[in-house]
Amino acid sequence: MPPTIPFRALSTRTSLNVVRCRYASHGAPQYNEPTGYLFGEKPPPPGQKRKREDWETLWYWGMFGSMAVAAIGLYYKPDTSIQTWALQEAKARMEARGEATEYKPPK
Repeated sequence: MPPTIPFRALSTRTSLNVVRCRYASHGAPQYNEPTGYLFGEKPPPPGQKRKREDWETLWYWGMFGSMAVAAIGLYYKPDTSIQTWALQEAKARMEARGEATEYKPPK
């Protein structure tokens, strides 16, 4: 025989489920309404400068500093291409055989 659930327990569970479903939406969606200003920030009055936030200076130094370090690192990166290796190997083998490695036009 299948287990029976008392009617009172069944009604309590269904009422809890209804309550959970009803309050699961948390009201209307929250979003910032468009203002027409860039990043929602009003421009300062004429003659006044915009006050920077605390994180902005650190972000500028970190972003552009890391770009400078990356550019310097890429500039001084060793050449590990297969073409460079093949050229050096061919020159070494030609010199070992006693052949000229550079072209000298006849006079």
